[in-house]
This record gives sequence, structure tokens and C-alpha cells, in this order.
Amino acid sequence: MKATTRISALAAAAAVALALSACGGGGSGGSSGGGGSAAPIKIGIIADLTGATGDVGKPYNEGMLGYIDWVNAKGGISGRKIEAMSNDYAYKVPTAEELYKKYVSEKAVVIQGWGTGDSEALRTKVAADKLPFMSASYAEVLTDVAQSPYNFVVAPTYSDQMRVALNWIAKDAGGKAEVAVFHNDSPFGTAPLADGQKWITEKGLQLGFKPYPMPKGTTSFTGLLQQAQSQGAKYIVIQNVSSPAAQVAKDIKANGLDMKIVCLNWCSDELFIKTAGAENAEGHILIQPFAPASAAKPGHKDIEDYLKAKGTTLTEKGVHYAQGWYTMAVMAKGIEKALAAGGDLTGEAIRKALETMDAVDTGGVVGTGTVKFAADSHRGSTGTGIYQVKGGTFAEVAANQVP
Repeated sequence: MKATTRISALAAAAAVALALSACGGGGSGGSSGGGGSAAPIKIGIIADLTGATGDVGKPYNEGMLGYIDWVNAKGGISGRKIEAMSNDYAYKVPTAEELYKKYVSEKAVVIQGWGTGDSEALRTKVAADKLPFMSASYAEVLTDVAQSPYNFVVAPTYSDQMRVALNWIAKDAGGKAEVAVFHNDSPFGTAPLADGQKWITEKGLQLGFKPYPMPKGTTSFTGLLQQAQSQGAKYIVIQNVSSPAAQVAKDIKANGLDMKIVCLNWCSDELFIKTAGAENAEGHILIQPFAPASAAKPGHKDIEDYLKAKGTTLTEKGVHYAQGWYTMAVMAKGIEKALAAGGDLTGEAIRKALETMDAVDTGGVVGTGTVKFAADSHRGSTGTGIYQVKGGTFAEVAANQVP
């Protein structure tokens, strides 16, 4: 299924008409199609709504579109509305590549992507086309300017999340422990594995570390847990989305196993707790760089006010809604600075703006609270919160944890 969303099309059309009447013709934004002074700003969004990660992809996409609707209602970015082209790629890399080509042809000035496989597959293309690209993938390679010059990562990488998780496990275990890593069998799932093993060696941690790919579509992970039990693992780090992680929690409880889950970003959410059931989720650890609604950070206010007007709340939408919202917000700040510098709104101008803009204050929602890039590093944040499931909700164990 493909569903295209155009945000504020009438307002954008009116803005273009105004520009034509004032200037006698449409402005030229150069090869990237930035448009004239009042033309809409085109953003291409590659979303997983129905694919393997659709359970978390849908609220993330809603958060992005919510931010765009919110900012357009306030007049847009420097008076220019955002025109969002948002399509479902169902977690299929070839479809992502097709959508990317479509967005380039329709003169998008930036791209918001989704998965690790597609983000890595597209990074050489976005570099050649000079289009700034953010996504929901936090693979460490995407922060390396030499390899991924137009990719920007707003949150701690999967590798940084793994490092924080291993540090916490070493402390919680009192030194020595066996760690099983259950992971999605994809580039997303394997992204932090080598760096996790390297971290243990570099820091001299007394941790065993063994990865286990999680079979897709399974209704029980008891067999995998038995393998981890044979390893002697008391900690199960999960690099996967909510639904399979919730099944692991159910299986641990059903089999009476003395094991603690440590979820990384994409299973550290309300859906994990709801799907597992509060009793089964109780006590497990969540490494989550984006503060959930229960943390009540100042940066939640705009989201809560916007959602209240829509008849809902961030608690109902979930932490991944805030994740999408703030990823779009950071990109918008780069666009805003590029517009303030004058000249055509091109990918090159936006990249320079993202690299040189002041730290974006997220009001405590993202990482250490701010997101800041540099010309030599597109790693926006290294800090993450650590939470524990208590009474069916997130309880903050530690804030701003960095490797």
C-alpha cells in the first residue's frame, strides 16, 4: 500500500500564487528545487507503515507529519509552508530506492528515511545528489562524514546504545556476566554487534557476548532462550522492535527463567509493555534516547498541546511519536538557518546550516537535551536515558547516560 500525504496544499498553492503576482514569475531554487521566496519546501518521507517494523514506524511517521502540520499552522519555516511527500515502502529496500528517485524528480530539498538497510543503500546516492538525509536508523556508519557526507543522525547510534547497555549490565551484575544479544536478522539488527564486542575488549569488561538472530514470524522464542540459558546468560539485550521483544518477555515469564531484558531504542516503548503485559514486562530495562511522556520533560509541551487539540495525548501515541516529531524539528532548524543565510534553498546550503547551527534545544526529550552536529561529525547526540518497567510504565533509572 502507498499513501501520499500532502500537507497544507491549499496554503502552499496560495503562497506560490502570491509569489507569482508579486514577482511576475516563479522563483528558481537551483537544481534541488528549493523554489522562490514563498514556494513550499518539499520534503520526501520514506515510511514503514505496513512492513516488518510498521508497529513502530507508524507512530514515528505520525510524529513527523504532526510536527509539519504544527509548524505549518504557525506560518511554516520563515514564512514558507512544508509540503510533505510521505509514502509507505513496507520495509523493502527496492521500494525505498524507487521513492527516493520520485522525490528527487519532484524537487525535494531533504529526505527523511527510515530503516538501516535502505539508509545505507541510499547514502551514496544522497551524497551524489547533495540531499541532506535523516532517518530512524542510528547505524554508526551514517555519522561518518567521510562515508556518509549528507546523512545526519539525531540520536545516539545503535553502537552507543549498546555501549551504554553493556556498561549498565557490568555495573548491575557486579562485574562478571554473560550477555545474549537477540537481534533482528537484518542490517538494523546487526549494526551494533561488532562495536559491542569491541567495547567489551577495549574497556576490559568481564562480559560474555553472544549474538542470536531472531527468526521472523515466530510465535515463541523459548528455543532461543534455551540456547541463551546454555550460554549462562542472565541478560538479554534486544536489538529489535516491540512485538518480538514482548514475546521474549512472555516466554521468560512462562518458563520461569531468571533473565533480564535490556531493550535498545526500538523495543523500549509503550507497545512493548502493552503487548507483553505489565506483569511480564515488569523489571525489564529500556535504553531509550527519547524521553517518554511519563518523564514529563519541558520539550513535551508543544507535542502535548498539539495532540490535545486533536483529542489525544502523547501517552496514547507513544514515545516514537516524539521521536518522529523531534527528528523533523531538527531538520527544520537546519532549513530555517539555510533560509536565513539567503540564496537558493539547496541541499548544499542545508547541509552547511546543519553543520554550523547552534545546538537544538529539545527540552530534555532527546539524548542529553540538545542535538548538535559539526562539519567533521554528523553524530547529533551520544546521551540516552535508562528506564525500568515499573507498574506498567517507564521509571527513569538514569538520565543522560553516555558511553
